[in-house]
Amino acid sequence: MKRLRISAISYLNTAPLMWDFESGKAGSGFEISYTLPSQCAANLRDGTADIGIIPAAAYATVPGLVVIPGVAIASRQAVRSILLVSSCPLEDIKTVALDSSSMTSVALTKVLFAKWRGGPRTYKPMASNLKKMLSECDAALVIGDPALKIDRSRFHTLDLAQEWIRHTGKPFVFAFWAVRRQALKDAPSESDLAAIFQDSRDHGLSANAVDQIAKLWAPRLRLNESEIKKYLTENIYYRLDQACLEGLHLFYRYAQEYGALPAHQELKFIESIRCAAI
Repeated sequence: MKRLRISAISYLNTAPLMWDFESGKAGSGFEISYTLPSQCAANLRDGTADIGIIPAAAYATVPGLVVIPGVAIASRQAVRSILLVSSCPLEDIKTVALDSSSMTSVALTKVLFAKWRGGPRTYKPMASNLKKMLSECDAALVIGDPALKIDRSRFHTLDLAQEWIRHTGKPFVFAFWAVRRQALKDAPSESDLAAIFQDSRDHGLSANAVDQIAKLWAPRLRLNESEIKKYLTENIYYRLDQACLEGLHLFYRYAQEYGALPAHQELKFIESIRCAAI
C-alpha cells in the first residue's frame, strides 16, 4: 500500500504537530522528511511530497491543494520567532534583508511597512546570516529557531506577529497543513486523515509531550526548558479556528493590495477524507 509522503519543517514550532508521527503509531503510515518552510511548498508543487506544512503565503502558488482543517502554526500574541532585527531605530530603516525561507514572513514584512510604517522599503533576499544581513542592510528578517536565540538587548527588534495583532486585532497564521488533491484520489478510505493530524497536535501539546520536547530541544537551541515550554504553549497557537481564518483572509487581502502576494485562492478544506489504515 502506498504511503503518503509528508514534508515537514525542521523547526521547534512543528515538534508538537509531529508528535504522533515521531513518537506514536502514525509514523508507520507515512514517509516523512524535514526541510525549510518554502521547500515544503516546493515539494508539493513538484509532486515529491503529498502533504506539507506550508507557509500561508504559498497556498496560492501551488495548484490543486486542500487544507487539513483545524491545525495551524499561528499566534495570538508576540510570537518570538519572527523578528525584524536592526542596529538602528526602526523608523530609520531604509533597506531590509529578507530571509527567503518563508514566503509568509516576507509578505508580512512588506505589508507592515507599506500599510503602517511609512511605505515600502528596499528589500534584498538573503540567506539567514544575521551578521552578513546587517552588514548589507539596515534591518534583517530572521525567522524560526535562529530568531529565538537572538539577544534582543543588543538590537532594535520588532515582533511581526505582535505588530500585526496591534494593528488588526486578529491572530496571524504563518502556516498550515496542505494536501495535494491528486494524492488523495489513490488513498484508501480507512482512516480519517484530518483526525490523524489533529490528534497528533493534541497529543503533542499534552504536558508530558511538551516536557519531553523541551528536554530534547533545550540543548539544541541553547535555551532553557522553561523558555521552550512557554514558546510552545503561549507564543504559538496551533488551531486554525474562526478568528485565525479571519486574520488569514485579512492578510491575504492586504498582501494582494500592496503587491506582496498574487491574488489568493479560496481556501478549500478536506472533508472527512480517509486514507490508508494506520
